[in-house]
Amino acid sequence: MKKVFLVTLSALLLVSTLFAGTVSTATAKGPKLLKFDAMVGVPAGLTGAQSQIPLRGINGGGIAWTIGEASGQLRADGHLEITVQGLVLAAGANAGSNPSAVFRAIVSCVRSDGSFENILTDAFPATTGPASAGGGNATIVTDVVLPQPCIAPIIFVTSNSGSWFAATGL
Repeated sequence: MKKVFLVTLSALLLVSTLFAGTVSTATAKGPKLLKFDAMVGVPAGLTGAQSQIPLRGINGGGIAWTIGEASGQLRADGHLEITVQGLVLAAGANAGSNPSAVFRAIVSCVRSDGSFENILTDAFPATTGPASAGGGNATIVTDVVLPQPCIAPIIFVTSNSGSWFAATGL
């Protein structure tokens, strides 16, 4: 009887330890506000001086951009992860190539009063050159301070100066 009780108690302790570890790990990361598996490059109509209405107050890059693949997530605690591949110019003499050695991100939130808050990250290295040779690839992993609440977040990949090249959406 003692042996069965000890085995049962040991099994209960093991299960509760595993469950407690799972709960604390999930809580530490915070819930996801946004998860995405695609981004869209800035179209010609929203570029530089041609743009009559910046998207959430953010100007599009100087000319149109296109993107091969993108994925990422934003967590409620402000942890941001973005991976882009083949983020390159869509037009002009250097079409199909990335001339920018760094990318940044902007997290754009609508605040509870209806205004926008745009949070610009530090710069992260990006590969230059043609997409066919790996140009336009970057990984951005950082933490930002989000307004509370952060309503309808949009994630932008930008130039060093903050003009956007790609945004969440299709």
